[in-house]
Amino acid sequence: MIRVGLIELLLFATPFLLYGVFLWATRAGVLDIEHWPLSRVIMLATIAFALVIGSFVYFAAFSGAPPGSTYVPAHMENGKFVPGTTH
Repeated sequence: MIRVGLIELLLFATPFLLYGVFLWATRAGVLDIEHWPLSRVIMLATIAFALVIGSFVYFAAFSGAPPGSTYVPAHMENGKFVPGTTH
């Protein structure tokens, strides 16, 4: 679960980091407030939210067990631990 949270955080930060790298590459002041107008920050936040929502859709559609599968919980067989599986 931590991995998914870190991926979401990284996806949200990506547009801001890329814009900061762009400002640094063009020798503009990365920490200068005039290069971070509210309209640009709103645009970057919108892009960031779109990336996060897209990743939610991706994880929901392409991860987990296949549709129609049955989960068999972890159990003991002949004194040995058998991890949970899907069939």
